[in-house]
Amino acid sequence: MRKLLAIALGCTLFGQSSKAQYYFYNDKYYENAVVFEVGVTGGVMNSLTDLGGKQGIGKNFIKDLRWKTAKASYGLYVAANYMDKLTLRLEGTFGQVIGYDSILKNVAATTSGRYERNLSFKSKISEVQLALEVHPLMFGNFDDRDPALLSPYGIIGVGYYSFDPKAKLNGQWYSLQPLRLEGQGFKEYPDRKPYKLNQLNISTGMGLRYQLSSLLNARLEFVHRILFTDYLDDASTGYVNPALFSNYLSPNRAAIAQQLFDRKAEITPGDGSKAQDQRGDPKDNDAFFTIQFKIGITLGRQKR
Repeated sequence: MRKLLAIALGCTLFGQSSKAQYYFYNDKYYENAVVFEVGVTGGVMNSLTDLGGKQGIGKNFIKDLRWKTAKASYGLYVAANYMDKLTLRLEGTFGQVIGYDSILKNVAATTSGRYERNLSFKSKISEVQLALEVHPLMFGNFDDRDPALLSPYGIIGVGYYSFDPKAKLNGQWYSLQPLRLEGQGFKEYPDRKPYKLNQLNISTGMGLRYQLSSLLNARLEFVHRILFTDYLDDASTGYVNPALFSNYLSPNRAAIAQQLFDRKAEITPGDGSKAQDQRGDPKDNDAFFTIQFKIGITLGRQKR
């Protein structure tokens, strides 16, 4: 009786183990239902803000994108992969975004004053993102055939990122958020609130994963970040009365703010803006995105 119970128990455990595994594509490895992955990433980061862009009055999304402003980005990630169908990953991404109105010099006549505005910025970006990959082709039945080596997928996630827009004046870079160049927090502009340099974002995107071997895979991926701020470039609404800076800032900061809030005179001496003249476009928030190549190492596959 004991032998029969032992045999029955062994068969049950073996059956459960078999259901939790399936053959890998090269017939040399079993794969657990959940395997883990670690990897590195490298590519480019770019932004969509009020500054720079293409000819005309400015357009939404990628219609105003300039690839000249793309900068290098890099990162690393860890992920849990369920049967190659769903992947949950935690990823750190680091890079820089820039924008400058002087990029419009050759089409200045069409930009309705955007070139003459002459603003610019740069900002380092550090982001931690929790994202879900969905691989639709992997939801098929692979009992009698190998899984596809190439798998397109969609991405949705949430990120927490930091930024710090800066501008250059007389050879020195200054952080713009403390200068409150659009009157953020001034009682004269009650609708302009100070913005935080650490915020949440929503990420969406798509990618392609290719299985290089039983241990390695490669991905090419585009991920767009939807932001909840229009101040990635520190430009969003209108100009302020420069006399107000001395009421809210230290004398040193007020002097710097008075030079950075309006830079038209650097293009056309004597030119300047009046309070409430348009400085940015508050109708659309800023955004940034990455295009990255990823190499991942899979942990948890077992030899036959």
